[in-house]
Order: sequence, then C-alpha cells, then structure tokens
Amino acid sequence: MTISGLLSYLIFFLTFAGIYAIMALGLNMQRGFAGLFNIGIAGFWAVGAYTAAILTKSPSPNHLGGFNTPIIISLLAAGIFSAILAFLIGIPTLRLREDYLGISTIGIAEIIRLIFTNEAWLSYGVRGISSIPKPFRDIFGQYYNLSFLALVLIVIAIFYYLSEKGIKSPWGRVLRAIREDEEVAKASGKNVFRYRMEALVFGAFMMGVGGALYAHFTGFISPEAFMPMQTTFIVWIMLIIGGSANNFGVLIGAVITWGIWTGTETITSMLPAQYVTQAAAFRVILIGVFLEIILLNMPDGLFPERKFKA
Repeated sequence: MTISGLLSYLIFFLTFAGIYAIMALGLNMQRGFAGLFNIGIAGFWAVGAYTAAILTKSPSPNHLGGFNTPIIISLLAAGIFSAILAFLIGIPTLRLREDYLGISTIGIAEIIRLIFTNEAWLSYGVRGISSIPKPFRDIFGQYYNLSFLALVLIVIAIFYYLSEKGIKSPWGRVLRAIREDEEVAKASGKNVFRYRMEALVFGAFMMGVGGALYAHFTGFISPEAFMPMQTTFIVWIMLIIGGSANNFGVLIGAVITWGIWTGTETITSMLPAQYVTQAAAFRVILIGVFLEIILLNMPDGLFPERKFKA
C-alpha cells in the first residue's frame, strides 16, 4: 500500500471511528453519568440518519424528500427529532425501574427499523435512500474525506466540551448523585425525573447528529444498516472498554473498538471459502474475547471515572 493509500484509509477509518465516538458520548451521558439503561441506540441513530437524508436530498419519486436544506439544518433537525423520540419514551418509563427503559428503547428501535423497512413512501423500504448529498464535496474535491473528518472532529469537540462542562457543574453532580442513590437525591429535594429526562434527551440529540453524519458520509442508508449488532452492540462495547463516565476514555474506546471491528474483517476475509458464512459470528467472538480480557484486568475500563471536586 502506498503512503497516499495509507493516509486515505486512515482518514476513512478515523471518520467512522469519530461518528461512533459521537454515539458513545451520547450513551456515556445517559448510562455513564445518569445510570440510564438505553439499549435502543439503533433507533436514535436511524431517526437521525433518515431525517438528514430526507431533508437534504433533491426531490425523488421513490421516497419523501426534496427539501434541499443545508447540512447544518439537517444536523440540528436530526438531533432534535431523536431528542423528541427520547422525550416521548422517557415520559412513561423514567419513573419506573431502569429495566423498563431498556425494554422500551430496544422495542422502539426495532419498531423504527420496521417502519423504515415497510413504509416505502417515507424511506423507499429495503432499497434504502441513495445519493445522499455529501457536503463540501464541490468545494474540497479530492480532499472531501479530509474535510468531512474535520467536520466530525468539530462536532466531537463541541459535544465533548458541553459534556465536560455539564458534568462538572451542579447539574452533573446531581446526575451522579441520582445514579449512586436515587432515594438520597429525592430526600435532598431534587427532581429525579427531570434530571434523568434531560440526560436522556441530551444523549439522544448527540446520537441523532451522529446518525446524520453517518448518512452524509456514506451517501446511502437502508434499514439493514441499523441492526443492533452494527449499532447498539458496538457502541456499548466502546463505552465499556473506554471507561463508563469518562468522556476521554469513551473516545479512546471508540477508536480501539472500531480498530478491532475493522481488523477482524481483514482476518475473517482470509478464512477458507467454506467458513465465510461464519465470519460475522467470528468477529463478534473476537470482540467478546477482547472485552473479557479488559473486564478481567480493568473492570472499570481503560480510563475509570474521574472524581470531581465538589
């Protein structure tokens, strides 16, 4: 591989790792700091991706669209629609035990995937939406992938800054107090439901923006792209490996996990032809083994939660 080819691959790799890192930051806000059990990441991701695709595409007879909105509008709208979905899920579940939220989110995620699969007028069904606009392509030409990586890094920096500021503020301290002991927080006069809802909505907003970036970068989305294995499972692994409640650790975990995921694809491609159908399962096994090694040696992840001064 030439140096230019290696650089192109590195840019491509970091862009995808960055998009997943945005998802992981959103999950860290929900699970790491607020203790919320969200296993429906695929749903928020899909809503963000399809929102961006529908808003920015030119008119098509195959699906809803034709709004031709700028990318900044599509990113914000994707985040807002995902946040609204989180708000609607949170209303009946956040006052109950956390496993109810987990059941609700995974159920809603599957419902959303089935809607995009069957409602062809909205999403063109299993055929998916293609030719999703790639922002700045006409401006940067052959350097488009590099420019998109810069955009992803800017979004990561914004969310990282907001997350760090929020978690170090009194709001963040209340979140952690609720995570550790809900009854004590209630006895202190804190509105537990409101704080949990804010964390859920903020995390979902990040996931929606990540979904929009995914749609614009790949240029094509279909319901198959939002299966739990490729979305929810991997993001949870990133959080666990990097370190729950540590934003920096989550970013490192995203890069490491995506490196393993893409690396195992290379390994499985070398398997004999008769074992190709088992390649996907083999990749999951390899990630599971790595996760077990991390948990046995570092139960809190590579970067455990930092203790903030009051």
